[in-house]
Amino acid sequence: MAKTDAEGAAAAPEKGEKGAKKPRKTFKKRGEKRVVHSGYAHIHASFNNTMITITDTEGNVIAWSSAGGVGFKGSRKGTPFAATQAAIAAGNVAKKLGLRSVEVRVTGPGSGRESAIRALQTIGIEVKSIRDVTPIPHNGCRPPKRRRV
Repeated sequence: MAKTDAEGAAAAPEKGEKGAKKPRKTFKKRGEKRVVHSGYAHIHASFNNTMITITDTEGNVIAWSSAGGVGFKGSRKGTPFAATQAAIAAGNVAKKLGLRSVEVRVTGPGSGRESAIRALQTIGIEVKSIRDVTPIPHNGCRPPKRRRV
C-alpha cells in the first residue's frame, strides 16, 4: 500500500507545472476603514422626505441617512427638523471616517434644504460651496391636445 501511495503522488502533476498561479484577490479587512478628508453632500429634499448622501470626490458613498430612516413617519418626514436630524446622523458617521469639508449639492423643492445644510455646519463639517442641481426642463413636456366642445 505504501508503495502505490508514493508512486501515485509522484505521478500526479504539481500545480506549478501546468502554468503560472493566478494572483490572489485582495480583500479589505473588516475593521479597516478609509480616511476621507473632503467630499460631496447630496441633499434630496422632496415634499415628503429628505435624504442626505455623503460621498467622496469619486462618488463612492461614505454615509447616508434619511428622515424616515431616523425614525420620523408620515407627514413629519418632510419637516425641516426631520431633515436636520437626518443630516446630523449622516454627518456624524462621515466625521468618524475623517471627513472635514464638503461641497453641497441640493436637489428638490422640499422644506428641509436649508436646515440640512445648517445641520452639517453645526456638526463641524466645513461647507465649501452650495449648488442647486434640481433638474429644470428647458421646454417641458408636450401639452395635451386642445379641448374641443
